[in-house]
Amino acid sequence: MRADTPVAPTTLDAGERRRARAFAQDAVRNRYVAGHAALRRLLAARLGVPPRQVALTREPCPVCGGPHGRPTVVGGTPFFSLAYSGGLCLIALADTPVGVDMERIPPSGVVSGLAADLHPVERAELAALPEDERPLAFARAWVRKEAYLKGLGTGLARGLSVDYVGTGMAPAECLEGWTIADVAVDSGRVAAIAARRC
Repeated sequence: MRADTPVAPTTLDAGERRRARAFAQDAVRNRYVAGHAALRRLLAARLGVPPRQVALTREPCPVCGGPHGRPTVVGGTPFFSLAYSGGLCLIALADTPVGVDMERIPPSGVVSGLAADLHPVERAELAALPEDERPLAFARAWVRKEAYLKGLGTGLARGLSVDYVGTGMAPAECLEGWTIADVAVDSGRVAAIAARRC
């Protein structure tokens, strides 16, 4: 969905409205409001309640136990994940934990700086590619990994070097209990979804 379309914030709860007001840039604020309003409408349709009555909370962080883990519906399901990139928003709903991520393909200079944080096999895959192919391959690995870490509920606190998701045309199939798939978006971006298998 386009996330830069102005949407009345009446469907958001007090915490979401407070966070929206904190954004200094109108475009970022509008994107946040549009994305969260769309998420609430989708959750409301699944739960059979008005969007404003969807009660959201955060699970404890799996790493430190703090109150900043995966956002979730009070009561647990459906699970959801949300990602922004520019004026686009990607939302996933599932009956099991799920994560999504979407990013612009970075310039080569950014890739060389961040690639060192990836899994050793991913670093080797990138190093074996011609330089002009590295940005897309890096971006694929990044969104797959970020989607998986969102699904786990750890976010980047787990570290980018722990899990192998692959840089190739298809995600690696080695994360026990999880499925990762690429999501088609426009030509300047890549996206992925990770869902825990039942």
